[in-house]
Amino acid sequence: MKDDQPLVSIILCFYNEERFIEQAVQSVINQTNTSWELILVDDGSSDLSVGMAKKYAEEYPDKIIYMEHEGHSNKGLSASRNAGIKISRGQFVAVIDADDVWLAGKLANQLFLFENHPDASVILESSLYWYSWNDPKARDIPIPIGVAQDRVYEPPQLMLALYPLGKGAAPCPSGIMVRRSVFDKSKFEESFRGIYQMYEDQGFLCKIYLRENIFVSSACNNQYRQRPSSLVSAVYETGKYDSVRKYYLDWFEEFVKNEESHREEVNKLLRKAFLPYRHPIQYQLTDQFPKKIKSKIARVLVKLGVLHYPKK
Repeated sequence: MKDDQPLVSIILCFYNEERFIEQAVQSVINQTNTSWELILVDDGSSDLSVGMAKKYAEEYPDKIIYMEHEGHSNKGLSASRNAGIKISRGQFVAVIDADDVWLAGKLANQLFLFENHPDASVILESSLYWYSWNDPKARDIPIPIGVAQDRVYEPPQLMLALYPLGKGAAPCPSGIMVRRSVFDKSKFEESFRGIYQMYEDQGFLCKIYLRENIFVSSACNNQYRQRPSSLVSAVYETGKYDSVRKYYLDWFEEFVKNEESHREEVNKLLRKAFLPYRHPIQYQLTDQFPKKIKSKIARVLVKLGVLHYPKK
């Protein structure tokens, strides 16, 4: 590595985040490990965040880069992340959301884990669901990733264990670091736009779950800001969650067709995830009633020709 080449490239994409971007950037500047570059990708902002980002790039010309899409257009979070990664120079890549904050030891801790686990190409860590930023009396909640901690997982273990196909809590983007080589095979999925952007991180995560060895850390060095105006909150409040989830499942079903390994293991859970949308009667039977009652009702409906179990 050249003396002036950063060890870690950090991608921070923003769209009208004047309230929070300074905190996010400052948390990167405050890292104990200083071998980094920060790429600020403006996704067509129209507020003061544009000037804030440009000012940081002027103050730290050797560390911070400002970029925007041609014509100052809005292309979505995934396209912005991919654009930032394309010009990055680090051996490792991390992302931080524009409204999140890193603790000072985040980079140092994850680089230490990479050094001690050379078989891993991805590090995932827990996140602090951060409520007290807005209400000092609110309780912040640390959410560990929903599997046993501090070990390496091979494909497709995390795909089967974590949301959205499994039951375990998924990682937050600001807690992820990957080796640069990961992006030779996997990019952020740019088809997730608008309300479907809620699942854009899952579009990327499912790729690495199926292709990479991943170390799940018990460390928690990122604060995931919880706010009522977020996209996730809006999707739930407007009753559009099922539409967004089905969009992801339809996309993932097509994606898996091109994955040669682990396809059948994943498809088994995928069929289960599709039940509410493709076989709602069967879903009600499997999800809403005690086991004995479900079995009796199912047998009657099969005889009447109302219920047909999907092929396994």
